[in-house]
Amino acid sequence: MEKLNFTVEVNAPVHTVWTTMLDDATYRQWTSPFNEAGSWYEGSWVLGSEIRFVGPDKDGTLGGMIATVIENKPDERVTLEYLGEILRGVEYRDERSKFFGGRETYSFSESGGVTTVRVDLDSEEDFSAMFREMWPLALARLKAIAES
Repeated sequence: MEKLNFTVEVNAPVHTVWTTMLDDATYRQWTSPFNEAGSWYEGSWVLGSEIRFVGPDKDGTLGGMIATVIENKPDERVTLEYLGEILRGVEYRDERSKFFGGRETYSFSESGGVTTVRVDLDSEEDFSAMFREMWPLALARLKAIAES
């Protein structure tokens, strides 16, 4: 897997940015670059919880990823470990999944009223170009929402 990272500076307090990133209503807004038809999560950001990131695929079936929250330090960091993926409504929770075992971390730090968000993720090389295109767009949306 390839290690990718993305950052954005947001002119808002860290708690505002944290809440904007993880709250269901605003999550659906800032993640729109990943899926024009809509994207949401099912589950919880609580440590140890399973969370599913889902949305309709181009063929109308449900697709997405399944993860466990392995770290949650409010207003500081949240880390996910991927258990598998959902393809055409079917869950694949083993090594057949391209995401199995990958991690994704969102880190937050504030200085002088400006919050820096850093996203670190493991990506299969097949998906790296897509993530390099979409993550900056998603973080720009996050910034706009948190600053409004």
